[in-house]
Amino acid sequence: MSVAHSDEPLIEVEDLRTYFHSEAGIAKAVDGISFAVRRKKTLGVVGESGCGKSVTARSIMRLIRPPGKIESGSIRYRRGEETLELAGLDPKGRTLREIRGAEIAMIFQEPMTSLNPVFTIGEQITEVIRLHLGAGRGEARRRAIDMLNAVAIPSPHQRIDDYPHQLSGGMRQRAMIAMALSCHPSLLIADEPTTALDVTIQAQVIRLMRDLQREFEAAIIFITHDLGVVAGIADEVMVMYLGEIVERAPVRDLFRDPKHPYTQGLMTSIPSLNGARKQRLPVIEGNVPSPFDLPRGCRFHPRCAHASELCRERAPLLLEAAPEHHVACHLQDPELA
Repeated sequence: MSVAHSDEPLIEVEDLRTYFHSEAGIAKAVDGISFAVRRKKTLGVVGESGCGKSVTARSIMRLIRPPGKIESGSIRYRRGEETLELAGLDPKGRTLREIRGAEIAMIFQEPMTSLNPVFTIGEQITEVIRLHLGAGRGEARRRAIDMLNAVAIPSPHQRIDDYPHQLSGGMRQRAMIAMALSCHPSLLIADEPTTALDVTIQAQVIRLMRDLQREFEAAIIFITHDLGVVAGIADEVMVMYLGEIVERAPVRDLFRDPKHPYTQGLMTSIPSLNGARKQRLPVIEGNVPSPFDLPRGCRFHPRCAHASELCRERAPLLLEAAPEHHVACHLQDPELA
C-alpha cells in the first residue's frame, strides 16, 4: 500500500444522500452531508441513535443493502497518487474487495452479529491477513496472536482457537478491533468501538489507534455517544441530527463554545462531579422524530427552546460562524441576527 504525503484529504464526502425505501415511505437516513478527513487526523461523529452516524459509515464502506440506496453524492478516496470515487464502484467488484479490510477497515457496533459463529476467532483474523497481505498460515497466525495481545485479550495463544460464543461481549469487541487493525488500514471507521469495554481497556484501545495513526499516517472516523471519549481522541467533531450535520468544529472549539442548541443540549446532559447532588440532570426534551415524517424547516425545532417561526418554516444552512466552526442554525446566521 502506497502512502501519499500530500495535504489532500484521504477521504472526502460531498453532498451524500442515503435513503431507505419502504411501504411506509422514504427514510432520509443521510441527507446531504459533506466532510473530509485528512491523514493522521480523527473525526469524531456524535449524535443520538437514529441520526445517521452508522449509515454514513456503511455508505463509505459501500455496505448499504436494499431497501437502502445511495441516491446521490460523492465519496472520494485518495489511494496513493490516484483518487477513487467509491460511490461509483460496484459494491461486489474486485476493487472494493481489495480496499475493504486492507485500506479501509470498520469496527462494527455489535460484534456478535459481525463475527461468523462457525469459525474460530483466529480463523477469521488470519483470513483477513492472508487475503490482503499474502502471508502464509504460520505468519498470519503469529500476527493474529500479536494483535489479540495488543488489544489486551488474555492468553491470546489459547483464545485464538476459541469461537465467538466462548468469549465475553467485551472480548468479542476486542477481537473485532484486532481484526480491523491487523492490516494497518489507511482509514479506520470505528462505530461505537469501546461501548462494551471498561475504561481501562478503552484507554488501551484508543492508545492503539493513536499508535496506528502515527506509524501509518492513518485517518480515523470515530462514531460514539460518549463525548468524553470524543474529547480525548478527536481532532474535529461532527454533530449529526436526523441525517444532517448541525455543527462541525475543531474539538477544542466545540467543547469551549458549542453554538448549536442541540450540541449545547448534549453538553449540558453530561453528569458533572461539581454539580449539586440533588440537582436534576438537564435533558433534551422529546425524542428524535421518525425519519419517515421529518419536521418542516429546521429538523431540531420541535425540541429546541429557542425555536422561532423562521425555524419552523425554513431549514438553516451550514455556515461558518467562526474560523473552521460551521453551524446550521438561524441564531448563528449573521444575515438574520
